[in-house]
This record gives sequence, structure tokens and C-alpha cells, in this order.
Amino acid sequence: MRFSILLPVVAYLLWFQTAADGLMDKATIVTAEGQHVFTVELAVTSKARQQGLMHRREMPRNVGMLFIFPSLGLQSFWMKDTLIPLDILFLEANGRVVHVHHNAQPRSLMPIAPKVTALAVLEINGGLSRELGIKPGDFVHHPSLRAR
Repeated sequence: MRFSILLPVVAYLLWFQTAADGLMDKATIVTAEGQHVFTVELAVTSKARQQGLMHRREMPRNVGMLFIFPSLGLQSFWMKDTLIPLDILFLEANGRVVHVHHNAQPRSLMPIAPKVTALAVLEINGGLSRELGIKPGDFVHHPSLRAR
């Protein structure tokens, strides 16, 4: 009897953890030149944020990873076990881009820590920010990015 009650709870918790760690969604970057839709992997748990895009040898052009942090703060990244160059967009709670770090170098131990507060970070392929004209003041639209 107890097992039959516990099984749905365990199944739900396993589903929630899997969904939170690898959920794919769409995010739209709005620039002066237009809108750019990306498929993003959401990194919302501490474990997923720590793993990030490490050990991946390639990433399709319009794909990225959206890191959502529990609160607004100074966010810091490094590229130690990341194998591909990335552009790193730091975002306010409403999705406004406050800093763009261009072409973070693979395997670098240099901290990427701009002196701006951010609630989220979007990583895309290195060079795309310049190619698409993404700069501070542009917006990333995603349901998790709304004024809080």
C-alpha cells in the first residue's frame, strides 16, 4: 500500500529533475537588425549551471544555453573544460543585455566576470554576437526573463 503511494511521488521528482536539467526551449534575441530565434537548453539547477557546455565538441548555429540564477548578482564563468568558443551574454531580470563577452576562449582559466549584475546568462557560439549585431541594450525574450 505504501509503495503504491510513494511510486507516483518518486516518478514526479525524477521527471522534474530531468526536465529542469535538460529542458529545451526557444529564446528570441531582439536587436536593431531584427529578431533571432535560438533553441536553448535551460540550466536552472546548480548542477546544470556547473556543467554548462563543458566537453561539447560542437553546437549548432542557432542553439545555446540559458543559465537562470536564483537571484540577481555578479555572475562569473570560465572555460576550463569548454571545447568551443562562446559569446556570453549577461542579462537583467527583464532580459535586457547588460554585457557581451565575445569569443571566450576554449579551455581558458581566465574568469569572465563583468562588473554588472545579472539574473541570467545566455551562451551562444563564438562570433555570433558580432555577426547578428547583438549588443548591450538589446533584449532576450524567454518566459523566465520578466521583471521581478
